[in-house]
Amino acid sequence: MRLPYTRPTVQRLNQGPVNPFRLGTSPSCSEIDGVSVADLTREHGSPLFVYSETALRDAYRDAHRAFSRRYPDVQFAWSYKTNYMNAVCRVFHQEGSIAEVVSGFEYEKARHNGIPGHNIIFNGPHKEKPDLERAIAEGAMIQVDNIDELLTLGSMVKGRAEPLPIAVRVHLSTGGQQVWSKFGFNGDDGELQQVVRRILTMPQLKLIGLHCHVGTFILDPDWYRIAAKKLVSLALESEAMGAGPIRYLNMGGGFASHARLHYQYLPPEQATPTMDRYAEAICDTITAAWPSERALPKLYLETGRALVDDAGYLISSVVAVKKRVLHDPVQTAMMAYGKTTPAALAATSSQNALVLDAGINLMYTTTWYQPRILPARPCLDAPTPTTVFGCLCMNIDVLREDAPLPALTTGDQVVMHPVGAYNQTQSMQFITYRPACVMTSPGRQVHVIRKRENLEYVQELEAVPEHLK
Repeated sequence: MRLPYTRPTVQRLNQGPVNPFRLGTSPSCSEIDGVSVADLTREHGSPLFVYSETALRDAYRDAHRAFSRRYPDVQFAWSYKTNYMNAVCRVFHQEGSIAEVVSGFEYEKARHNGIPGHNIIFNGPHKEKPDLERAIAEGAMIQVDNIDELLTLGSMVKGRAEPLPIAVRVHLSTGGQQVWSKFGFNGDDGELQQVVRRILTMPQLKLIGLHCHVGTFILDPDWYRIAAKKLVSLALESEAMGAGPIRYLNMGGGFASHARLHYQYLPPEQATPTMDRYAEAICDTITAAWPSERALPKLYLETGRALVDDAGYLISSVVAVKKRVLHDPVQTAMMAYGKTTPAALAATSSQNALVLDAGINLMYTTTWYQPRILPARPCLDAPTPTTVFGCLCMNIDVLREDAPLPALTTGDQVVMHPVGAYNQTQSMQFITYRPACVMTSPGRQVHVIRKRENLEYVQELEAVPEHLK
C-alpha cells in the first residue's frame, strides 16, 4: 500500500540563546583528589604546584598495560628531564620503571633515588668524561650520540677484559616533522652503517642496541610505525655486517599528553591518541618485521610527558583585574611599514584581563601549549575571552591570550592543568621565589615534596668580595 503524499513544510524552531552554560555553572576546579583548593593555598601558599600520586600511578599502569599485553619483554625508563622531583621519580620507580638520564646531574639523582647503574639508560649529546667513567664502572646502558663520544669511549676502555656493550642513537625521517638531526647518527643516508663499520674495528666495544627518539608530543602514531620498521631494518643490517647480536631496541618517548598545542584545532580529548594506539604502532610493527625464528629484542620506552603531565596542577591567585587593549592586526602590520598613523592604531577594542601571582618563569611550556585555566569556585556567569598575565615585570609574561573565564576578582584562585611535564625542570628563579610543591595521596593526604624558596636558599651559592662587604 502506497502512503499518501505529504507536502514538505519548513518549521521555525526557537532554540533560545546560544549559551552552553545556561543549565549550570561554568567549568571549575575546586578540589584536587578530594582536597580543597582553598585549603591547599591556605596551608601552603600561592602559587602552588600540586601532583596527584593516584594520577601518576594510573597513567603508568595504563601505558604499561598497553605495551606489555602486546610485547613479551618491555621495560619503561622514566625520563628524568621531564620531571626530576624525587617524589615523582620514586612513584614511577615503585611502579617498575628504571631511569633514563641525559647528564651527570640526572645520573646522580637516579642513583640517589636508589636506581643501580645497570638500570640507568645514559643518553644525551654531552656526557662528561667523569660521568662516563662512572657509568662504565656501574654498568649503565650508554647510548652513543656522536663520533667524538664513540672515540672517547673506545680510548677509555682499552685493555678491558670484556668488550663494553653500547647502543647507538639514530635519527630517522618519518615523513611527519623535521628530523631531529641534532641527536645521534643518520639512519637514512648510510651514516649509521659507517659508524657500525667503525665499531667493528674497535674490539673493546660491542654494539648491542639501537635507540631512536622520533620527537616530542607526537599526535600521529604512524610516525612510530615508520620509525620502528626502519629501526628493525637497521638492526638486522648491522648484524649482517658483523655487529651484534642486537639485544634491544629503544623507541624513546614523545607520546602526547592532554595538553593543547597553540593553534591546535581539535580538543585534546579527540586529538591525543590512546596508549593502545602507540603500543599497536610500535609493538605490532617490530613483531611483524623481526625474523619469526628468533626471539624478539627487548623493548625500552623512555616515557615522560604522557605519564606526568596530566597529574600536575598549578594553583594561582588573581592579584589584579584589568582591561587589555586589542590592536587591529592589519593596522599593526601597516604601522610597522609606516603605512598608517598612530591615531588609526589607537582605534581598537578591549578584552578582559587578569594578573596572576605565577608567571612564565614557572610555566615555560606556555610557549608551546595552552594550559586549561579554571576558576577554583563555581561561577554562574558564562565565560568570556580573557587574557591571563603573569606577575613578572615583563610584557612577554602572558600565560594565555584568550582563556575562557567568568568574571573573577582579586583574591580568587584559578587552577592550571595539565602542567606536570617540564615546568619544574625548566622553571627559573626570576623576580619572585619559586613556590612550594605538594603531592596528594590516597586518603586526601597532602605531602610537601619541595619547600618554597627563600632568600637564604637563593643566595646560598653567592659570595661577596671583601671590599664590597
